[in-house]
Amino acid sequence: MTSMWKAALLAGAAWTTVAGSASAQQAPAAADSVGVEQVVVTARRREENLKDVPVAVSAFSADRLERSGGTDITVLQQTTPNITVQTARGSNSTLISYIRGVGQQDPLWGYEPGVGLYVDDVYIYRPQGAVLDIFDIERIEVLRGPQGTLYGRNTIGGAIKYVTKRLGDEVGAKVRATYGSYNQTDLLVSGQTPIGGGLSVGGSYALYKRDGYGKNLTTGAEHYDKDVQAYRLSAEYQPTEDLFFRLAYDHVTDDSNPRHGHRELPALTGGYQVLDVYDTQAGLGDKNHVMTKGLSLTGQWNVTDKVTLKSITANRRGHTDTLIDFDGTPAPTLDIPATYDDRSFSQELQAVYADENVQGVFGLYYMNSQASGEFDTIAGNLGVSIANGGKVSTQSFAAFFDFSANLTDRLKVSLGARATRDAKRANVFRLFYLGATRSPYQGGTPRAILQTRTNYSAEKTFEQFTPRVSVSYELSDDLTTYASFSKGYKSGGWDMRGDAFITPQTVNGYKPEVVKTYEAGLKGFALERRVSFSSAIFLSKYTDQQVTTQVVVPSGIASSVDNAGASTLYGGEFEVSAKLAPSLTANVALGYIHAKYDTFSRFVPAGAPNPLNPSTTLATGQVINVADLYGFQNTPKWTGNVSLTWRGELAGGDIAITPMVSYRDKYQQFEQPLPALDQKAFTLVDLTAIWTAPGGRYKLALTGKNLTDERYRTGGYNFAGATYNNSVIGFYGPPRTIAGSIEVAF
Repeated sequence: MTSMWKAALLAGAAWTTVAGSASAQQAPAAADSVGVEQVVVTARRREENLKDVPVAVSAFSADRLERSGGTDITVLQQTTPNITVQTARGSNSTLISYIRGVGQQDPLWGYEPGVGLYVDDVYIYRPQGAVLDIFDIERIEVLRGPQGTLYGRNTIGGAIKYVTKRLGDEVGAKVRATYGSYNQTDLLVSGQTPIGGGLSVGGSYALYKRDGYGKNLTTGAEHYDKDVQAYRLSAEYQPTEDLFFRLAYDHVTDDSNPRHGHRELPALTGGYQVLDVYDTQAGLGDKNHVMTKGLSLTGQWNVTDKVTLKSITANRRGHTDTLIDFDGTPAPTLDIPATYDDRSFSQELQAVYADENVQGVFGLYYMNSQASGEFDTIAGNLGVSIANGGKVSTQSFAAFFDFSANLTDRLKVSLGARATRDAKRANVFRLFYLGATRSPYQGGTPRAILQTRTNYSAEKTFEQFTPRVSVSYELSDDLTTYASFSKGYKSGGWDMRGDAFITPQTVNGYKPEVVKTYEAGLKGFALERRVSFSSAIFLSKYTDQQVTTQVVVPSGIASSVDNAGASTLYGGEFEVSAKLAPSLTANVALGYIHAKYDTFSRFVPAGAPNPLNPSTTLATGQVINVADLYGFQNTPKWTGNVSLTWRGELAGGDIAITPMVSYRDKYQQFEQPLPALDQKAFTLVDLTAIWTAPGGRYKLALTGKNLTDERYRTGGYNFAGATYNNSVIGFYGPPRTIAGSIEVAF
């Protein structure tokens, strides 16, 4: 009831915004101060006004993101309907993202994300180091629903596009320093300069440091701290108006301590239970290192006023050394040291055509990637260490097109399709070593293998055709309605944790999953362009869903990735930006989603509890339909956001004050309901004040996040029972923080 009441308030706020604008319309105002801005996006690989794009898109400029107080892309979770964007459970920079109930929580190598992340049209195919900090950007676009035609595999939930600024042909630089709660100390330096002959160079450097929100009470180290450095170097060459080249290099290093989590239940032995949610008693250690880097070259040639050719070449690498103490105690009950490595090369060619009646793009895409790793499961109560490792290599080829044609002055039809071929090879091993210490793979004492549980190589080719069709109609110069059908797919693979002794079928891998979505929307302007809005309703059919299940069994942990079944998702989204007065604007976002499994076929190994009758165990492994018992993870039914920005004058400069309230309904951490971990509905309250000096050279900002100091879980692990000492672990979002910054532009 509380959730519904809060959602109703958010919906009322949305329509109150529109009504308020209608009242404002009755009083004349200056023409240059009452209208909302036109927003240009590249959701369909070409520049278009947001109103004309038959896709559910949210676009956030650098200025708006600054007013929301966001420092990295996880702020999108607060400002965008039906989306989850947050750091992974044990990390400070690994990304977990869901859109409309579709995503991937497990960041282990070999698993594919369900939401595509792009930086300047370069696909970031691994989640490690993908919690991008917001600096040096022009805008961020969030595309909801399957984007399989233009963005390819692994965008079945949607795509997030991070668009950086162009250097331009003017000399400029800026320095921003921030100090805040928990000794937060951030520094950003950026600059650019023309060299001559159409060549410009530039760079940015960012340093983010912060003490922990809590402590490791065993080692004394900071817990939930931040220690991140990032830099970006670029060169742009434009010898003529029709030729443009950009060479860019980015590098991110995260040396923050690992997040071991908070013990939600008391230990069965030892009496361990930490009271503060940000503290831990983990004994595994405090070393953590994540590095990602990439080099890209973009070339664009305007062949004629109708034809543009574009090439995007990219090479990326990443390495992670991390630790997660799943039991949260000094004892090695369930300790996980891990190492990940990844690399990828991609090449995309595009031909864009546009005239008065036809607009579109044709493209070819190639990617060669490899993800590998190894982690130990140090099981102290079993007296063993389990080494899991392997690698997955992928060669992906695709050809795609998307074209729109004007059938009349107001009626437009768009048709697109993509053919994808993924050739994959995998090597997977799982080895038992005697002794609850690190295995030789993680630098432990060299010793003989006690038992080989898994050791296989496999290869498969996955092919998929993903079409998209839409019809849009301009009801007026300010209003456009559309209906669309789109299909997306996520590639298949193999379970990197699979135990072939317990689950022999693991060597067969799992199939791709597919989402087919029907969508209708209305977007545009109202009330003499004092209001811009977009709305969409959708129905998605989700089949062959890939679900990771880990079950405690006498010999350790049995993992399986199953194509669990099928589900139906439907809902709606509403976003509005309104000019209530020359000095006052409002932004509202509201999302609703109903997600339910139609079937959920789960393999349960021998010796595990029967999900339909937990008091019994299974004598043999069985596939059981648990659709009525399970639900979607990271998918709150209601999400909402309301913000107001008041602009005025202060001390000769301009000031903007933005209070923001965001709401998330209750949600599950995993498919199986877990009362000890699942998050109740919560509301976050933020406030930002930004003062800009005359001439714009100096800027002061004060930002307060989570001002009501809400405690809310962003993830967890469930290893209840005696084998792992009742290890039910929760990970939490940031507490109340306040920060002030000063920026100087040159």
